[in-house]
Amino acid sequence: MSKKIDLNYVPPVNLPKSPPPARGKKPGQSFQEVLDKTTREISFSSHARERMEKRNITLGAEEMEKIGDALDRAGQKGARDALLVCEEMALVASVKNRTVVTAVDQESMKDRVFTNIDSAVIIK
Repeated sequence: MSKKIDLNYVPPVNLPKSPPPARGKKPGQSFQEVLDKTTREISFSSHARERMEKRNITLGAEEMEKIGDALDRAGQKGARDALLVCEEMALVASVKNRTVVTAVDQESMKDRVFTNIDSAVIIK
């Protein structure tokens, strides 16, 4: 007796009941929570990092939070490139990209002209 071979036969596959969580996403996080986290992050251009190192400017968690809030406020007003001014430094940042493009310490702020900005935010 000969057996027929069905070339269209696909053996059953046991699939997991639920897909694993997406990469970088913790179980239980909503899409809005993930989006909020990624849009709140602040990056620094290589030029800004170089200036900060040269001028001994360091930022802690509190300063980063204030910078993020300043970028949020500037963005709500439609700003594109903002000067962020606080007592000890000034930063020029792209609001849309949330990227600091340069940093100036208090000593270097004297007699400086800031160009290519459309807004200024005072940080306290």
